[in-house]
Amino acid sequence: MNTLNLLGAAAALTLLAGCTAAPEAPVATAAPAQAKQAFVDNLLHRMTLDEKIGQLRLISIGGGMTRERLADEIAAGRIGGIFNSVTPADNRPLQDAAVSRSRLHIPLFFAYDVIHGHRTVFPIGLGLASSWDMQAIARSGRVSAIEASADGLDMVFAPMVDITRDPRWGRTSEGFGEDPHLVSEIARTLVDALQGESTSAADSVMASVKHFALYGAVEGGRDYNVVDMSPMRMYQDYLPPYRAAVEAGAGGVMVALNSINGVPASANRWLLQDLLRDDWGFDGVAISDHGAISELIKHGVARDGREAARLAIEAGIDMSMADALYLQELPGLVASGDVAEATIDAAVRRVLGLKYDLGLFADPYLRIGKAADDPADINAESRLHRQAAREVARTSLVLLENRNRTLPLDRHATIALVGPLADAPIDMMGSWSAAGVAGQSVTLREGLQQAMDGKGTLLHARGANITDDAHMVDYLNFLNWDRPEVKQDPRPAEVMIAEAVAAAKRADVIVAAVGESRGMSHESSSRTRLTIPDSQRKLLEALKKTGKPLVLVLMNGRPLALTWAQQNADAMLETWFSGTEGGHAIADVLFGDYNPSGKLPISFPRSVGQIPTYYNHLRVGRPFVEGKPGNYTSQYFEEPNGPLYPFGYGLSYTDFSLSPVRLSQRTLPRDGTLEASVTLRNTGTRAGATVVQLYIRDESASVIRPVKELKDFRKVHLEPGASTVVRFEIDRNDLNFFDAQLRRVAEPGEFSVQIGLDSEAVRHASFKLL
Repeated sequence: MNTLNLLGAAAALTLLAGCTAAPEAPVATAAPAQAKQAFVDNLLHRMTLDEKIGQLRLISIGGGMTRERLADEIAAGRIGGIFNSVTPADNRPLQDAAVSRSRLHIPLFFAYDVIHGHRTVFPIGLGLASSWDMQAIARSGRVSAIEASADGLDMVFAPMVDITRDPRWGRTSEGFGEDPHLVSEIARTLVDALQGESTSAADSVMASVKHFALYGAVEGGRDYNVVDMSPMRMYQDYLPPYRAAVEAGAGGVMVALNSINGVPASANRWLLQDLLRDDWGFDGVAISDHGAISELIKHGVARDGREAARLAIEAGIDMSMADALYLQELPGLVASGDVAEATIDAAVRRVLGLKYDLGLFADPYLRIGKAADDPADINAESRLHRQAAREVARTSLVLLENRNRTLPLDRHATIALVGPLADAPIDMMGSWSAAGVAGQSVTLREGLQQAMDGKGTLLHARGANITDDAHMVDYLNFLNWDRPEVKQDPRPAEVMIAEAVAAAKRADVIVAAVGESRGMSHESSSRTRLTIPDSQRKLLEALKKTGKPLVLVLMNGRPLALTWAQQNADAMLETWFSGTEGGHAIADVLFGDYNPSGKLPISFPRSVGQIPTYYNHLRVGRPFVEGKPGNYTSQYFEEPNGPLYPFGYGLSYTDFSLSPVRLSQRTLPRDGTLEASVTLRNTGTRAGATVVQLYIRDESASVIRPVKELKDFRKVHLEPGASTVVRFEIDRNDLNFFDAQLRRVAEPGEFSVQIGLDSEAVRHASFKLL
């Protein structure tokens, strides 16, 4: 974690000089880390047990406590941090209570879920990952940090790096897909972007990586469910992205709600002490998820609140989010000797260290600022970063189908825009859209209308509701009963479809915006089916019968089962939930102003019965081989095997070719390197970008290895007819894996190098590790 410089340390000491007994200043020649330790130790020595416990509480706004009472609790030293308070004007009085009214004047920190943008909403996690563009992803993170810090926030609960291989899970939308290497690269990129050069900078925020750990592997894709997994699979596939975020310097870790091999993460000493702190060297703050400590009782590992608090603090949960058990139970546990005060001290030391690193002791109002500088309109248009949002969103769009060059569209044509998501500003933002305002997001209808600018004709018809299932609508609107997100058109389905068909018959081409509402891909929104809802499917079938070219614009937060669409659509563009500027970004691609370059970060199954479907699965003794009899092989016999769209897949408006793989040598010394290269050529008529992907397969090892693993990638832009040599350096680190004893090893033998534009269409070469 970054530390303040000595000047910041001196300022922090000056701040505390007004306390009843100011701590001794570290000597001027002390290193920053020593200055920080001396400052924290001095302050900790002066705290009462109740004040220490107060620092371990992270309280949510809107949790049943008025702001007036909240300020009193802060002044009494019973709160260490606040989340869900997201404006300087709201945060300032709470910080006033901490630094002016509490005995030791210890500042608060303010936190919020900033997953894919703050006021400017960027594409959801799956969309960002689809860019395979670390510069674009870093740009989204930096803008998020600038906007969040300008609203008085110090910490964000991001990035969310759970590996996801079961798209039934609603939180698939938040993460970056199925692959450990790609997700790890994004984790590092976002931590760096959010935290900047120093977490004590006014425009930087602390990253709190989540959800530690294995949350994306919940059984059956059902949220909050159990995870039962071998240690080897944990280390090889699921843990690397969290470790990447920690090694990048993430100051916080949010602990997951699931259990791991029978022990809830919030009570798991192996996870939080042995692995996170001892093995990985994490010295930041571990924060429980919302209410997770009290949920230890429901998990069945704690008899009551007292035991739940003891299990959590001893496991390594530094801060309790949104429950009162630490406040209620820790004083008695310490008094009885059931919890050592040294355990409390260790947690408090980390919380104080986090605040030190954030620059809050030097200036508690570093990000809140002065009242005179508060924006007159917190939602002012001038506070958004629209150009960045549009440019990043364009990179996230994945072209799945484009038969007969249906796309790009002609601006001068007559276009029938139909579907329940064609004019849906709140859905465009996706779940966890932070402080984004739906009225500021650009819908697809608005984007197309502005792009056509009177040159052609845009006809619009809703065509269908998101779903006609009343139970589903009630569920999606349960938390928003006073302002429902899913608004039903009361007309009969037949009437809406007839209106859409009439518009289609008058048009040259149909653009159908279909998929999920954002609430269908959200926390606790697990699904048993991955198909487009029946109401929309009936609309698409009616549109297909018109014989007009059918372009599907998909909006969704998870892979969908698209077999009908794949067979019937003339073109299909995966747009996920693309954020504030989504309508403009999609229009840019549909009209060819931007050549799509996105690649899937997660496999699309043919049906829910194929789950889990992921490219880097382990090898089996009786593999199915395409084109050969399937009997007595590992396969499903009712439908074709393999994904509908594989990991790494995505088309372009131009064409690319790859040469055979060239290796600089056929053997790799244990401490040496070799180069694998291909020539990439743009054989089409348009400039465009694609992602060249390097996979490696270990042909024989002491344990079963995957059929292939992504090890590197390059996003390359080429003009028509141009070519370039793409080079990858391979060394022993690319061949390492965790063996049965959890040792990281690279075993001698044969390896296959596979380079392609997706995980299936690859060129091969081989070498031997000596």
